[in-house]
Amino acid sequence: MSEIKQKIAVIGAGSWGTALAMVLADNQHQVRLWGHNEVQITEINTHHTNSKYLPNIELPTNIVGYHSLEQAVEDIETIIMAIPTKAIRDVLKDIVPLVKRPMTIVHVSKGIEPDSLLRISEMIEEEVPASKLQAVVVLSGPSHAEEVSLRQPTIVTVSSKNMKAAEKIQDLFMNQNFRVYTNPDIVGVEIGGALKNIIALAAGITNGLGYGDNAKAALITRGLAEISRLGTAMGANPLTFSGITGIGDLIVTCTSIHSRNWRAGNMLGKGNNLEEVLANMGMVVEGVRTTKAAYQLAQKIGVDMPITNALYDVLFNEQNVKDSVDSLMTRVKRNEIEDLFNAWGEKQEL
Repeated sequence: MSEIKQKIAVIGAGSWGTALAMVLADNQHQVRLWGHNEVQITEINTHHTNSKYLPNIELPTNIVGYHSLEQAVEDIETIIMAIPTKAIRDVLKDIVPLVKRPMTIVHVSKGIEPDSLLRISEMIEEEVPASKLQAVVVLSGPSHAEEVSLRQPTIVTVSSKNMKAAEKIQDLFMNQNFRVYTNPDIVGVEIGGALKNIIALAAGITNGLGYGDNAKAALITRGLAEISRLGTAMGANPLTFSGITGIGDLIVTCTSIHSRNWRAGNMLGKGNNLEEVLANMGMVVEGVRTTKAAYQLAQKIGVDMPITNALYDVLFNEQNVKDSVDSLMTRVKRNEIEDLFNAWGEKQEL
């Protein structure tokens, strides 16, 4: 744990932003937690709770809620971005004029921007001038906010083009409950974190249809192959997908009721349409937007992603859910080992 205590701004007072604020507060840092809902911020400061997102959890007193973005980022060098992917550009546009010194921006969101097909770190680099950007760091891994807030054992990974910055963030967060690893493969870390939400949606669909563990295991296994194919085609190290932000994040997101992507998929499998699902969730389901972006990426790069393609048709082309699953099962026969070679590409000699 870092010996030097810092003032840190966490932008986004949802479940994940609040849970990470708790980790930092447990490490005795001064944490400014920004949210756009003034009532919620008042609750955080008055009652030390955030009942909408983390019910029955008491927040440390060194977490202070802010409704003013200007006050939240004043004299801050480290900013944690814990907001949905679609909001990142707009919030950064508001932050940039307010800061006077170069920032380290840590993003903890998991997605890819449709149409531009940029990873979140690339979006940040576009929006923040180099003179105000010290480093971009990614924090990702199998980590439900509900369990982190209960201080249950959790591991995550941090990655950056600037590994000294990643190591500093590792020190900020690391404690007996929250173990942080470093990984220099920022492309793989971001792609693994984003695409696992697609597979989690599909896993939820199989549960909603009444299918069992066999179907879920098939989706996780073949989903990992898809993630690896696309990731390595984008320059990622294939070994990353065997680690924390690959198989680790995939397992937890595809098997837990805490996963909003799994829950959304489950409702789709039970016959609800996408609009009903999103209305009932009350929180952003990143996998929906990421499915569109991954589909576009696969088409652009020429990577075979049958699960992603089938889910895209369900979400955006009103394809029947069961028909889509059946189409996956009746695809042209394949050789699994050849698929594994294709997923690893020319990165390794097997």
